[in-house]
Amino acid sequence: MKDTAKASLRERTRQAMRAEVSAVATRLFAEQGCDNTTVEQIAAEAGLSRTTFFRYFGTKEDVVLTWLEDLGPALAGAFAERPADEHPWRSLRRAFDVLTRINADAPEHSLAFLRMIEANPTMAARHRGKQQAWEELLVPLVAARLPGDLPADRDPAPRALVASAVACLNAAMRAWAAGDGAGSRDALLDRAMNAPLG
Repeated sequence: MKDTAKASLRERTRQAMRAEVSAVATRLFAEQGCDNTTVEQIAAEAGLSRTTFFRYFGTKEDVVLTWLEDLGPALAGAFAERPADEHPWRSLRRAFDVLTRINADAPEHSLAFLRMIEANPTMAARHRGKQQAWEELLVPLVAARLPGDLPADRDPAPRALVASAVACLNAAMRAWAAGDGAGSRDALLDRAMNAPLG
């Protein structure tokens, strides 16, 4: 029991440290841009050595993107909780509520994050990589809901459905950012995901 509690405390401490460093990096990126911000600057402001920084994060970009990894299991969990007879497209839309709730009370934070991603090609590529990891978690869940006579690993439909849903999410978030964060992210996502239905 003690070992479990110790491991849990260690993990909470690690998460708290990652969150603190992430907040520092996000502020610095917003103030001076990602390319003009060094690992050394982030580490110094967070009170870490460069070596310790790399114990927590693989790259400079991961500092502000690492929390996206945790969203994958949350999205998969939200999808799994939807009714089994609900169409997977609808379940994907509802699973994305996990994302639209982020910073609901402070949308300017989400707006700043989206602008930071768009302004930096390296960051945008890593962001897309994190989203592809979400897709890998969602594809088997969607496959289990779709009828068909193809083996899951040879059926393109589940992957196409998930990739299309993520593309709708990205289109909606870009539109929201282009409008300076005005309006509802949920409404834009609904519009994007209803587009194929006419």
